[in-house]
Amino acid sequence: MDLSDIARKLGLSEHKLLVRKAAELRRLCDVQFDSSIIGVGEVCKAVICLEIAATRFGEVIFDRQKAVKLSGMSEKAYNRSFNSLQNGLNIKTKLDIRELGIQFGCVRLIPFVKKGLSLYKDRFLVSLPSSRQASADFTRPVFTAVAFYLCAKKHKLKIDKVRLIEVCGTSESEFSCVSTSMKDLCHDVFGISSEKKDPKEVKGNRAFKLQASKENGESWL
Repeated sequence: MDLSDIARKLGLSEHKLLVRKAAELRRLCDVQFDSSIIGVGEVCKAVICLEIAATRFGEVIFDRQKAVKLSGMSEKAYNRSFNSLQNGLNIKTKLDIRELGIQFGCVRLIPFVKKGLSLYKDRFLVSLPSSRQASADFTRPVFTAVAFYLCAKKHKLKIDKVRLIEVCGTSESEFSCVSTSMKDLCHDVFGISSEKKDPKEVKGNRAFKLQASKENGESWL
């Protein structure tokens, strides 16, 4: 199936620049590695390239459910293939809050997630030594995903956590670590009353986690 035909089926044919970018990505895939080795067929590869291209154009809404169906794969297999292909192309994941809201049927959470992320960033930077503040990176998709999940939980909305972790391309351990940090620093936004902790315990836990991450050679900031 031609890329332009797939774009038309996904309602993207009017976005000429997006389709051209997807075509570039597909050519890059063919040059850099054999996608069939990681189980990605030609149709699925074209669909994924269109989605990656769509994430570069912030105002374009990509219908992932339709894309999964068109790819002929299960949602779990599609997410795995998407992450593999994106990593193979060395492209950094960009997670849009609005798209998450649409995908998970929780559009009303968008303003709460934006507010929570902004507050978390400010409070986390204050907690860091001045020498580390400039290198803090909050652009990674795990922060958006965790904020979205915690907001949904606070508002008593059910979210498929496993699916969310797959969509943002992170690991369960990293998701859990960031989740704990967000609840510690922004309990007023992300926490629920039954989880309220003593401030001294929070400070100790945060210091312990940061130290543990350093010792293990991990860094999520």
